[in-house]
Amino acid sequence: MNDSRPLVSRFDPLPEDDNPTTQFEVHDRSIGELIREARGLSEQQIEEVLAYQRQHGLRFGEAVVALKLASSDDVLRALSQQYHYDYTPALSLGEKSSELIVATNPFSDEAEAFRDLRSQLMMGVLSEEQPRRALAILSPDIGDGKTYIAANMAIAFSQLGGRTLLVDADMRTPRQHVLFDADHTSGLSSILSGRAENGVVQQVKNLPSLYVMPVGAVPPNPMELVQRPAFGLLLHELLSKFDHVLVDTPAAVHGADARVIAAHAGAALVVGRKGRSRMSAMEGLLKKLGKSPVAIAGVVMNEY
Repeated sequence: MNDSRPLVSRFDPLPEDDNPTTQFEVHDRSIGELIREARGLSEQQIEEVLAYQRQHGLRFGEAVVALKLASSDDVLRALSQQYHYDYTPALSLGEKSSELIVATNPFSDEAEAFRDLRSQLMMGVLSEEQPRRALAILSPDIGDGKTYIAANMAIAFSQLGGRTLLVDADMRTPRQHVLFDADHTSGLSSILSGRAENGVVQQVKNLPSLYVMPVGAVPPNPMELVQRPAFGLLLHELLSKFDHVLVDTPAAVHGADARVIAAHAGAALVVGRKGRSRMSAMEGLLKKLGKSPVAIAGVVMNEY
């Protein structure tokens, strides 16, 4: 490429703080205070909740829901404020949002498993001591849950507060635009084919630290597009603009696309599905990845 312009020319970093010495004072508020403010509860109603809580040995949130003075969504929203997590009701993320468990139910066991995986990655291939890398999510076959894992891991990273980008590089069977209800008229395929540079990165509604780059139009030559130097240059540029970059890939059954993408990304997480993935297919994918320069983060078994 002779054109030296950035591949994503109008997606600029957030402005820097004009006064970096500004001090912020944080006061954690109780869940009762947050729910009372959100629902406009009176002092008498709060006393009723506290009495019910003591009588039945419940948490405040459980008691206020039992008395029908607040909903489960109200409690989750208050908890997310108290513990500084982004929480988004399922209906505000689109019809497929039930898969985005880290956003819609951030205090569930499933969401905690994603945060645990995030911690392991940040102490391993994505640690500050390692070279800057994007993380490609791979799987042997269609239906293993790779897209589900990629989406929820992206949300988990965004909950740390830094800007996180999820790139949908599955130019065979893309789904991230469906999960996040994103416009997919242009995207990764548009950039790599030289047809678009602007408007390909979208901020996910109600998740302010998360951005998504959809596939755009499904191209007839996905393998050729990811093998072009432009793809590696694009990931390098995105890593300079985002704190975390995750990449969804086509299932390995489609060919070498995912391995080429992983080599450009620098790190790979392999996903299998409990009761479905064949050990021979998993071993074959890992063996092929081992012959490339990619850092293998590990293998995740999906039970969803």
